[in-house]
Amino acid sequence: MAEDDIPAAARPRAEEVGVAPIGSGGGAALRFPASVLDARAVVEIGTGTGVSGLWLLRGMRSDGVLTTVDIEAEHQRLAKETFNDAGIPANRARTIAGAGLDVLPRLTDGHYDSVFCDGDKREYAAYLAEALRLLRPGGVVAFDNALWHDRVADPAQRDEETVAIRDLGRTIADNESLVPVLLPVGDGLLVAKKVWTPET
Repeated sequence: MAEDDIPAAARPRAEEVGVAPIGSGGGAALRFPASVLDARAVVEIGTGTGVSGLWLLRGMRSDGVLTTVDIEAEHQRLAKETFNDAGIPANRARTIAGAGLDVLPRLTDGHYDSVFCDGDKREYAAYLAEALRLLRPGGVVAFDNALWHDRVADPAQRDEETVAIRDLGRTIADNESLVPVLLPVGDGLLVAKKVWTPET
């Protein structure tokens, strides 16, 4: 899907600071569940320069708030530029500088419609555990780089990041409280819905 000038302009900034933003196809895939869910509250791990955050914000309801977490404050400054250029009101994007696993435990249980993970691949399993706590029933968690440059499907690839992503896929597939789909856009987007279960 073609991008407009705002996210396109954020991509060279990402290259300058050494981050790889989600592709336009992955961005469109993120925007879709945010729109279907009429998302009011979304968490993002890995702000980058605001490309994925902008796609999420454009799918969310007009009063929805994106909470985006990144260990690099400079990345978040650039993301704020992207959001501002796109006319996103400042109160719709809450940036928190810090490591994902330090910040996520401080967020409210069951409050979020969606969680998007694009941080440290070795921490994906821990992000999933936090996301399951943070998501409301019917909410959606998404992981970028689920194919990891085609390394995940190659059993000969045993580096730490590849193994972590491969294990995540198995964990999600085996979790009866999740309905998953692997979307072959960009470097792979693994999306899963948290099933609603009645109170017992």
